[in-house]
Amino acid sequence: MSQELRFALIGCGRVAPKHIASLKEIKGARLVAICDKDLAKAKEKGKGLEGVDYIQDHRELLKRDDIDVVSVLTESGTHAEITIEAAKAGKHVVVEKPMALTLRDADRMIRQCDRNGVKLFVVKQNRFNLPVVKLREALEAGRFGKMVMGTVRVRWCRKQDYYDQDPWRGTWALDGGVFTNQASHHIDLLEWMMGDVESVFAKSTTRLVDTETEDTGVAVLKFTNGALGVIEATTATRPKDLEGSISILGSGGTVEIGGFAVNEMKVWNFSEEKSGDAEVLERYHTNPPDVYGFGHLEYLRSVVDCIQGNGQALVNGLEGRRSLELINAIYESAETGKEVRLNFVPRYSRLGRSEG
Repeated sequence: MSQELRFALIGCGRVAPKHIASLKEIKGARLVAICDKDLAKAKEKGKGLEGVDYIQDHRELLKRDDIDVVSVLTESGTHAEITIEAAKAGKHVVVEKPMALTLRDADRMIRQCDRNGVKLFVVKQNRFNLPVVKLREALEAGRFGKMVMGTVRVRWCRKQDYYDQDPWRGTWALDGGVFTNQASHHIDLLEWMMGDVESVFAKSTTRLVDTETEDTGVAVLKFTNGALGVIEATTATRPKDLEGSISILGSGGTVEIGGFAVNEMKVWNFSEEKSGDAEVLERYHTNPPDVYGFGHLEYLRSVVDCIQGNGQALVNGLEGRRSLELINAIYESAETGKEVRLNFVPRYSRLGRSEG
């Protein structure tokens, strides 16, 4: 492998420009190819780039020996097969959230990457939002004491035209609903802060759009440490996006990060004040400014460091599987009307299944 890591993108959806812009900024990384079934879309996304090839078939791309890392940005239901093919070709893999739709597929991805000695990274860029980093620092310092409750709220607006853009959107086989798609990052953050989940009870419904999957849902969690959690998620907020937030409550303090994309420090209160607390709300009030933010840049920079042997992966395959298991448990509970304990085998969750 060359000292400079050579990247290729597979899939040119909404998030592709963030990966392209980030790779341009990272020392030790270079984008060499962009692949999409729609070649015109690939060329449009790469407009103005130099030294980049455009490829229609990802299998042809994977045959090339001048590619070290592939970023899988396709529909969620296709992540597993493309990742497995990439691993067999000896490529490291960066895969957008969720890593897969079923736990079986996630396990296959992890196993294949291990067998071929390549690394698997699952994109969770919100972990790099500066307010989130500050929250994590407080947690690791033990400032929350005994954990009491963790809550996330995703109140976003996705109208019918959003789902009508592509036939796979809002389907069980390729996309999933608000829990799988829009709330995936927030569910990851909640588990990252509060720890492992013991059980979940959930309800879901489809209120304002014509899709197979839910546009609105709630879940109540019990964590293994005894704390409780609540997930509130909807794409039926009208007329526009409202918030994407997380609140963490413990015996020693409370932190709430709000904004549209977990990007605005709203509350920073601790029983024992420390140096710098007074400036936290001002310094970390807003970052990043939008749903994708600068998190992809920092995330991909960590990928490069990890592959080059300079660090550990913040979100590897096993960590990505963790939140996917919780999402599957949420659907299992919504289908059965029963509380579901984690470490389970999904039977009734429709995620990853064709409705036909």
